[in-house]
Amino acid sequence: MILTLVEKNLDGSAVEVSLEALTFARNLSATGGGVPVDAVVIGGVSDELRKDLAAYGVRNVHVVAGDPVAAYSGAGWASAIGTARAAAGSVVVMAAGTDRGNELMAHVAARAGVAMAANVLTFQGLSPFTVTRQVVGGAALEEMVLDQRPAVFSVAGHAVEATPAETPGAADLVEATPEIEAVDLVARVVSTEQPEADHSGGLKSAKVVIGAGRGAGSADGFTDVEELSDLLNAAIGVSRVVTSAGWRPHHEQVGQTGSRISPDLYVACGISGAIQHWAGCASAKNILAINTDAEAPMVTRATYAVIGDMHEVLPAINAEIRRRRG
Repeated sequence: MILTLVEKNLDGSAVEVSLEALTFARNLSATGGGVPVDAVVIGGVSDELRKDLAAYGVRNVHVVAGDPVAAYSGAGWASAIGTARAAAGSVVVMAAGTDRGNELMAHVAARAGVAMAANVLTFQGLSPFTVTRQVVGGAALEEMVLDQRPAVFSVAGHAVEATPAETPGAADLVEATPEIEAVDLVARVVSTEQPEADHSGGLKSAKVVIGAGRGAGSADGFTDVEELSDLLNAAIGVSRVVTSAGWRPHHEQVGQTGSRISPDLYVACGISGAIQHWAGCASAKNILAINTDAEAPMVTRATYAVIGDMHEVLPAINAEIRRRRG
């Protein structure tokens, strides 16, 4: 049986990359002769979430709730997932390759005494179970054999498209009651604050990201970037020089010391494309570079490029989008 962690948005719905992970799990299940796909959810499960999980072919939803898991704790939540895994008898445990998904799968693997593969893109066969995963920030690919059970891994964002199952699952709720020790709760989230004017918008799971770098010029140079982000319902991601200068908050940073993204489209405005930044955006399916330097690394690596000043190009793009939308 394949057990997949499903993360939730603040409104209780499934995070998009978790639905992608369920799609990946179904593909793996088909290769393995149709073994069941279950989900594990920390916290309550709404009727809407249950319907969504059923639509993605989930057989059982293992629900872990209660005070010990009310606040996020890597060790505590991993203990809960381990309990659900043991009860279900799963031979595969997986999650989306988010910060939380990677941390939890690392805990689960350590507790089970097995290896963990992070940011998996594809798999080849089940005996042996071989996966291809992103390493060095997506700059290289590595084949890894998971010959121990359970096989524990995370799926890279947008490795597959989230697709409902042809035959829905029952999504029967199964209550899991783990015994979480106090030592597992030493490190835990005690409060959460939402930053004001947040345009990061789920940076790691965003389908479109508008990036900006030194070419923005100053903290006041993001007006057109923010407008394009709003028009395309996109997240904003920036280079390290931008956060170092204090122009934008660190949680928007893309790169080796920031977030690694895999959007369908990354619009890189005024970003030279140094290797540290490229490590965070190399997995984008399409890159549009806007830069005054035709020889900038980002331009030479991009799918499409516009040679020009972002402060002239972006207003024209925004105006055209508004015109077409009437």
